Amino acid sequence: MKIIGIEKIRKKLDKIDVRLLRIIKERSVLVDQVLKLKKNKKDIIDKKRINFILKKVKKNSIKAKIDPMITASIWKEMIKAFIRYEFKNLKKK
Repeated sequence: MKIIGIEKIRKKLDKIDVRLLRIIKERSVLVDQVLKLKKNKKDIIDKKRINFILKKVKKNSIKAKIDPMITASIWKEMIKAFIRYEFKNLKKK
């Protein structure tokens, strides 16, 4: 195993992780905006929207030649995390 080669690749991965964090922050800001428009906890989970997102991710993954099992898993976990975040932060009016 070539340690130097692995370290170079890991540095590139670290840079991608920083970019992903910026994108997650951008998504979080938008989720906060949507959350302000929700009135009740029942408004948080929109199964139709979730299914739409997951189908779109699968389609785009196949088009981009990314294993859709990987992307589906990532998006499902991200959706769950944002749902938990919304339940925690919903301000009842």
